[in-house]
Amino acid sequence: MTTLLWLMTIQGVMGAFDTLYHHEFTERLPWKPQAGRELFIHGLRNLFYGLIFASLGGLSWGGVWAGVFAALLIAEIGLTLWDFVVEDQSRHLPPSERITHTLLAINYGLVLAFLAPELMRWETLPSGFHPHDYGLGSWIMYLFAAGVWGWAGFDLLRSRRFRKLTAVPSLHLDTPNQRVLITGGTGLIGSRLTQGLIDDGHQVTILTRDKAQAAKFRGPLTVIDHIDDLRAPVDLIINLAGESLSGGLWTRRRIARFYDSRLGITGALIDWIARQPVKPKRLINASAIGIYGRSETEIFDEASAPAAPDLATDLCTKWETLALTAQNHGVPVSLIRFGLVLSVDGGALAQMLFPFEFGIGGRLGSGRQWISWIHIDDAVGMVVHAANAGLDGTVNATAPVPVRNAGFTRALGRAMHRPVVLPLPGFVLKRLLGQMADILLLNGQQVLPARATHSGYRFRYPQIDAALNALFRGRM
Repeated sequence: MTTLLWLMTIQGVMGAFDTLYHHEFTERLPWKPQAGRELFIHGLRNLFYGLIFASLGGLSWGGVWAGVFAALLIAEIGLTLWDFVVEDQSRHLPPSERITHTLLAINYGLVLAFLAPELMRWETLPSGFHPHDYGLGSWIMYLFAAGVWGWAGFDLLRSRRFRKLTAVPSLHLDTPNQRVLITGGTGLIGSRLTQGLIDDGHQVTILTRDKAQAAKFRGPLTVIDHIDDLRAPVDLIINLAGESLSGGLWTRRRIARFYDSRLGITGALIDWIARQPVKPKRLINASAIGIYGRSETEIFDEASAPAAPDLATDLCTKWETLALTAQNHGVPVSLIRFGLVLSVDGGALAQMLFPFEFGIGGRLGSGRQWISWIHIDDAVGMVVHAANAGLDGTVNATAPVPVRNAGFTRALGRAMHRPVVLPLPGFVLKRLLGQMADILLLNGQQVLPARATHSGYRFRYPQIDAALNALFRGRM
C-alpha cells in the first residue's frame, strides 16, 4: 500500500477506537440527551469520511472534480472544529479521548500533506471519475468506508432519540419552601432530586466537588464545595455522596474511595450538625441492599439482619452506623437502602446498554441470581416519601417484584427490541471484573419494600417490563 493509504488505515483504526471505546462504551453518548447535536455532527462527518475512504480506495476525481474533493476535505475540517466546540459545551472529555482526538488531528494533517500531490495529479485528468486499484489497500479502504457509512446512519438516527421525551414526574414535599441540602446532587439520583425540589419551590443547596455540573440545573440553586461554606440553617439533609460501585474495576484505590467518599462526607455532615444551634428536621442517608448479603432462596425486608461481612455489607454497615449518630444531636435519620436503580443516564443499567444495543446481550452467569431493582422515578419518589411520611430507620428502595437475572435480561431485550442470545459465563466475568462480578453481578437477593408499601407509597413502576419500557420509549 502507499503511504497515504497506510495513514488512512491508521486514521480508520483510531476513529473506530474513539467511537467504540469513548462514544459508545465509556461516555455512552447515544443515551445522553445533551449529546444529540454531537451525534448528529458525528453522523454527518462520517458520511464525508466514508466518501473519502471509498474514493482513495478506488476512484480518482478528475479535472474540476478534484476541486470538489478538496472542498470535501475542508468541510470535514469544519465539521471537526464544530464538534470540538459542541463537545466542550455539553460534556467533560476524559483525558484518553482528548489524546485520541489530538492524534487523529495530527494524522489527518499528514493525510492532507500526502494527499496534496495526488489531488494535483487528479486535476490533470479529464473531468469525471476514474477507477483505480491498489489491491489489498483498496479493499481496506472499502471496508472502512462501509463501516463509517453504516455508523453515520446509526448516529443520525440516534441523534433524534431524545426529541420527544416524556416530562420528568414532579416531586412534592408536604412542607413548602424547605431549605434542603443535597450531597451528591449532580449524581444519578441527586440530579433528579435536585431539579425536582427546585421545581417544587424549595431552597436547594448542593454540596459537590464538580461545580461545573451544577450549570445543568434550571432555577435558583446554591452550590458549595465544602460543608463549612453553609451558613444558613437547613430543614432537610439528603446525603447521597459516594463513589459509584459500578463505575469501573474494584482496585484497592477505588475500594478506598468507596469508603472515603461515603464516610468522609457523612462524618463532616455529623460534625456540622453538632455545631448548629438550629438542627435539621431530618437526615436522609443513602445506603444499599448489599447489606443483606446474597441468597437465591431467602427473602429480605427491613427487619432482616445484615449478612456476614463482605465488602458491600461492611461498607453499608459502617456508613449507616455513622449516619445514625445524627440521632445523638436530636436529628431523626432515614436510611434508604437502594436496589439496582434503573436509568439510562448512569448506574449499572447504563453499563449494560452497549452489548444489548448491538444485539449481543444476554444473561450473566447462571441467570438465576435475583435482581432487586427500582426505576429512577421511584428511587427519587422513595426519598421524598421518607421525608413526608417521617420514616425513621431503614427503608428499602426496591420495586415490589424482584426478578431473576435471566428474566431481567429478557425484559431488557424486549424493551430495546433486541435479541438476547449471548450469555456471559460467570468465570469470564470473575476473570474480567474480580470481586465486583461476584458481589454485584453473579449473586443477588430478593429484597422487598415492606415499609414503603405499608406506609402508603404507590409505585409508578412495580413491574420490570413497564419500568424498562418507560425508560426506552421513543429511544429505540
